[in-house]
Amino acid sequence: MKLSACGIDLAKAVFQVHGVDLHGKPCLRRQLRRAELLTFFVNLEPCLIGMEACGSAHCWARKLSQMGHTVKLMAPQFVKPYVKTNKNDAADAEAICEAVTRPNMRFVAIKTEQQQALLAIHRARQGFVKARTAQANQIRGLLAEFGIVIPKGLCNLGPRLASLSDESAGQLPGSFCSLLQRLAENLKELDRQVQDLEKEIQLWHAQNEASRRLAEIPGIGPITASALVASIGDARCFKNGRQLAAWMGLVPRQHSSGGKQVLLGISKRGDGYLRALLIHGARAVLRHAEHKVETATSWLGHLLSRRNKNIAAVALANKNARRVWALLMHDGRRFRADYVPAGAGT
Repeated sequence: MKLSACGIDLAKAVFQVHGVDLHGKPCLRRQLRRAELLTFFVNLEPCLIGMEACGSAHCWARKLSQMGHTVKLMAPQFVKPYVKTNKNDAADAEAICEAVTRPNMRFVAIKTEQQQALLAIHRARQGFVKARTAQANQIRGLLAEFGIVIPKGLCNLGPRLASLSDESAGQLPGSFCSLLQRLAENLKELDRQVQDLEKEIQLWHAQNEASRRLAEIPGIGPITASALVASIGDARCFKNGRQLAAWMGLVPRQHSSGGKQVLLGISKRGDGYLRALLIHGARAVLRHAEHKVETATSWLGHLLSRRNKNIAAVALANKNARRVWALLMHDGRRFRADYVPAGAGT
């Protein structure tokens, strides 16, 4: 069978395939089980295959690419406008096949196994941090019902729990004290898991040259740098640094019409984890910059003099995203705080 393009609607057990010939005429509509997918495509001549960037998409893309096919991933929101009828597997596969052939379509870079493994560590760490925060808040809430208030911060919670058993001897019920000890042990275990995963991330960061170069940017540390390298992969997928910043959702949303430009808040598109890391890093830079004399005459100082701190943090995160693209695009380039682009000011 000679196919020009093919769209696959991914699922857990059943996959819908839609293919067109060289003239764009549908010539394949078929439903395949999971075990049949690779066998079916290994017997096809190499063609263009489109899939939505969702769960398991990168794994299937790597396997199909090894067979000689050209695989391209697309964001689901870019495929939805091509669905002509009600939603079903066949209509989705046809829409994917149509979208992948569009010349102006935006595609998602296929991640390697190493990238996915590192991002899995980041996601696991993020889950442990969330669980640790929830556990700490639960302990604070239970203690508050007995009139015991602990200052904010995990650094205050641990020592206070250690001394609470001695200070409250006879004042709190024994069952509550044993429960408190159980919750404190769980909190310590969650904190230990977070620290262990952070050590793995820092070890990967120390062995990766691109990640070390990104960590030289103010506001970007080992965790942010490693997450950026693993998520972005090949920076050539973006035309310039502005596209990378827009991919992270660090640019304003537009609601323009009739020649009138209307800019709203940041779009919050893309990976919220990366955006949060960059903005938190920018906040740390702003906090230290407030106490420096040279900040008043810098770009950041002029920005702080006329804009709110939250706006300045997002602006600095946007600038750091463009710096990240510039460093990843040029192997061996190091960050320079005094760098001025050629032709600036002319």
